[in-house]
This record gives sequence, structure tokens and C-alpha cells, in this order.
Amino acid sequence: QEIIYCSHKNLLRRLTAALCLAGVYCNGSFDNFACWPHSPPGNVSVPCPSYLSWAKQDGAGRVYKECLSSGSWRARDNSSEDWRDDSECKNLLVITDEEEKMFQFSVLRVVSMVGYSMSFSSLSIAMLVMGLLRKLHCTRNYIHMNLFVSFMLRAMAVITKEVILQAMHSSLTSEAGGWNSYSDSVVRVAMEYFVSCNYFWLLVEAIFLHTLLFTTVLTKRRLLQRYMLIGWVIMIVTIFTSCWSNSTRLIWWIIRGPITLIIFYIFLKILKLLLSKLKADQVKFTDYRYSLARATLVLIPLLGIHEVVFALIMDEYVEGRHRYVRNFIHLTLSSFQGFLVAMLYCFANGEVQGELKKRWQLFRLARRLEVHSCCHRMRPGILQRCHPGHPGHTFAQNELGGAGVDHARPQTEPMAVQSAGQVQQGHGRKSLSSSDGEMTLGETMEEILEESAF
Repeated sequence: QEIIYCSHKNLLRRLTAALCLAGVYCNGSFDNFACWPHSPPGNVSVPCPSYLSWAKQDGAGRVYKECLSSGSWRARDNSSEDWRDDSECKNLLVITDEEEKMFQFSVLRVVSMVGYSMSFSSLSIAMLVMGLLRKLHCTRNYIHMNLFVSFMLRAMAVITKEVILQAMHSSLTSEAGGWNSYSDSVVRVAMEYFVSCNYFWLLVEAIFLHTLLFTTVLTKRRLLQRYMLIGWVIMIVTIFTSCWSNSTRLIWWIIRGPITLIIFYIFLKILKLLLSKLKADQVKFTDYRYSLARATLVLIPLLGIHEVVFALIMDEYVEGRHRYVRNFIHLTLSSFQGFLVAMLYCFANGEVQGELKKRWQLFRLARRLEVHSCCHRMRPGILQRCHPGHPGHTFAQNELGGAGVDHARPQTEPMAVQSAGQVQQGHGRKSLSSSDGEMTLGETMEEILEESAF
């Protein structure tokens, strides 16, 4: 019975021996750990409880409390419980294990924060670039942009949970409801909703890519509304059915399991089609093996194929260091997935790079025309330097291709047309990124992947 409470006889003996105390003193009691006698103000110590097996072996450990001058025991910060120092009574093996777990948790938290921060920053820039370049506005890129937004919202929710709620939790008292606060519920529901929407947009990417490759004529833009319904609305029906803070994550695979299987099936079907196309074109074995590997690496972050592996290795079936390794790899891939998607489908995309290069060339040309036009509005002394007979005019002709102001402006449109024409060279069919018309012809997987400079 000593494991649960002090021996009644032992407690009475200690309290009776201390009844001779006069003046201010703290009442003796049992704090569910050790027996404490009536004590005068100051530091008080008693041996470690005898029910601790490791304390019996050592015998030198003690537990400490502090009696205040007011006649009450010192309380813990933000709590009504009595403070005590029982560090000498703890098992060193247990302490070492807890410290290792705390270190592992800190590493996972840092990796998560860095990964999601980089993903959010890169996706924000990618959204800005693809939103401003109207030439890139088409159904395929609209789907990419919605996927970018889902990754951004997911990153925001995770960062909010880790930063704000962690700070709130550390300031709560031990009697408070802990994580069961209203703010916690809102952030948890928002995080699970955005994570689920991210899964659904991965499914939309897989469905659209399947339609792109296995349909002669692609769908019209009106199907984008159906994709929006799948990506953003379906999860609203399920988020309010129950609390998402479950002790087990198996319930999540009721939703994620079918999505992961469908995406993996489409992924295998795409690779099979690509392999047959490469063999039909009689490409060398080393060449099509490289192309197949490149296509696989490009598709894995876009479709989230790595989730298939971790679906088979769940937390409930992994323990110890293997669980930490599993969580580290999974968290690294999940947090940096948005960054990889932004790099592959925006910054390293040949179409986006070509459009940015064209805009930069037009900007430089406009600046040169502005400088030359400003020269004609100066005073006559400086205007003489710009006269055709003056040597300085040769420099202006060289900069503008030998044309004056009146002839230089009409040339900008052919140059822009020529630059845009260079982007379309090398493709025998209409580009999927073209915003002209309501539908475009399908392309092979090789042509799609050639748009990426990966």
C-alpha cells in the first residue's frame, strides 16, 4: 500500500513527533509522492519513498520542498499544487530515455518548420509569377495554382499550430483544459481540412493528367469547376462530423486510403504508357531508362507517391528508433513537397522561363526607346547631338537597330511575335499551356515532361 499512500502508522508517528513545534509552521501531509512532517519555514527534505525500487538500491536520494514564512508550502508556477524537487529519486534510465525523446521531437519540429516555411515562401512567389503572366493562364496551370494554394494553406495551418498554440499551451495552468480550448479546436480542424484538401488536389492532378494522356480531345474549361468542387468542397461535408483529435490515425485512412490507391494506379498507368511510347520510338535502352527515371522523379512530388510507402508503415506498427527514422523521412518529404512542386512546375519550367525572358527583353527595349525619345525633348544644344549628321546619332542607331523613334516603335510588335514564336518551335502540336480556345489537343508524356528543365 506504500505505492499509493503513506503508511498510516508512519504518518501518525511523524506528525506526532512534530507537534511540539511552536509559532509558524507548514502542516504535514502526503502529496501522493512522499510523507511530509510539520515543518518550520525553510527548506525541508525527506528520503525518497521506499516503494521506489531504484531508490532502495541507492538509498542516498532525497526529495525537497520549501516551507514559506506564511506557513504554507511553496506552490508550482501557474498551479495550486505544491512544488517539490524529486530529481534525486528519479530513475536515470528513464530520464535518459525521456531526454532522447525530447531531442528527437525538437529535431522533427525544426525540420517541419524549415520545410513548411520554405514551401510557403517558394509557392507564394510561384503564385505571383503564374498569376501575372497571363500567357500561362490555362486549365492545366489553373489546376497547378490551386495545388499551390492547398500547399500554402497546409503550411500556414501547420506553422500556426506549432508556433501560436505551442505558446498558448505553455502559458496554460495545469488545471486548464490543455489543448481542449476553442482556439485549439479551430486550428486543428483548419489544419486537418487543409491537409485533406491538399490530398484531394493531388487526386485532381492525377485525374487531369490521366485525361490529358488517355483522351484524344481534352476537356473544356468548364470541367475546372468540377475539379474545384472535388478539391475544396467535398471535405466540408466531413469535417464537422466528429472531433479530429483522435488517439489513433487509422480513421484518417478511410479518406486518404482510396485517394492514395487511385493516385498510385494512375501513376503506374502513366509510367506504362511512357515506357511503351519510348519503346515504340526505338529509343536506346540507356536513353529511355533515363527518361523514365526523370519522369518518375517529376511525378512523385506532384502526385505525392511517397505517401504509398508510408501508408504501409504506420506509426501504430513501428516503435523505438525505427519510428523516429520513419517520422523523420516522412516529415521531411511532406514539408518540402510544396517547395519541390514550386521548383519543378514553375521556376524550372521551360515555358515559365521563356515567358519571363521575353518580358525582360521587352522591358529593356522599352527602356531604350524611352531614353531615345527623351533625347528629342531636350534643349536645342543637346538635340544637335542626336541629329543624323552628328556622331552621337550612330550610337542611337546601333542601340535601336538603325531605326529612329518613328520606325522603332512599330518594330516592337514583330519582335514580340518572333519571340513568342520561338517558344512554340519544337512542338508539332498545340501547346497545352496555350490560353487560346476552349480545348487543346493531347500530347505525349515526353512532350509534357520536356517543358520542365529538371
